[in-house]
Amino acid sequence: MPADAPETSREWLRSLLRTHPTMVFGAVILVLAFSAALLAPWLGTVDPLRIEPIARLRPPSATHWFGTDIFGRDLWSRVIYGARVSLTVGVAVAAISISIGLVIGLVSGYLRRVDTIVMRLMDAMMAIPAILLAIALMALTRPSVRNVIIAISVAEIPRVVRLVRSMVLSLRDEVYVQAAVTIGARLPAILLRHILPNIMAPLLVQGTYIFAAAIIIEAALSFLGAGTPAEVPSWGNIIAEGRNLFLLATWIVLIPGLFLSVTVLAINLLGDGLRDALDPRFAKRL
Repeated sequence: MPADAPETSREWLRSLLRTHPTMVFGAVILVLAFSAALLAPWLGTVDPLRIEPIARLRPPSATHWFGTDIFGRDLWSRVIYGARVSLTVGVAVAAISISIGLVIGLVSGYLRRVDTIVMRLMDAMMAIPAILLAIALMALTRPSVRNVIIAISVAEIPRVVRLVRSMVLSLRDEVYVQAAVTIGARLPAILLRHILPNIMAPLLVQGTYIFAAAIIIEAALSFLGAGTPAEVPSWGNIIAEGRNLFLLATWIVLIPGLFLSVTVLAINLLGDGLRDALDPRFAKRL
């Protein structure tokens, strides 16, 4: 490794902090959240389902850092393990919706014959708010993390399709795409080699917003009792369990709500920073 490599890395970090401080802040918060979720068993936690009736509704203390709930379960452990569910749902929904929406959007945007049919279907799905569509889909199945991921992914796919389609429509008539058509390039090669690389930056930014939206929708579903099972700790479940005890044990609602808010804020800050970094023209227009 060259001797000036560490110095170059420091300069790059300083430049990143100077130009995109909010993106760095959001990334740091997300790294901490993922680290806490992965290292949950080694962060002073206990079994999040362990009931201790004698320790019911204890306020935050040295023994129970975030207090306990109505069943005497340690809230610190439940919040940290709940991060696993929320982050897993967010990442999985973003990956699934982006992957499926990308394929549909590419085909719909390039092939005029299928565009009308596909987009009318997407418009019909987008006419229903994502949370209501997810609730309707969950009503047809039983509560589980897998079903929550599927329901939210279905609700988010139309937004990805519309984004990809709009970008494909703007790129389809570019000179380099027409040149590829002229030399006889096949459709998969045109889409993958000439169009896909030019839409990855906006798609990456859209993925961060879907990540944040999925976490909020999962929390809302769990709060309403239509999401993850009651025995699976998630931020939405914890808030739902403490809503009737808010005046008596405020910490049961406030602490997971704070974790949820900070995580979603960090994701949005990261997304805004990525948008400015990947599209400097947008930042100049502001």
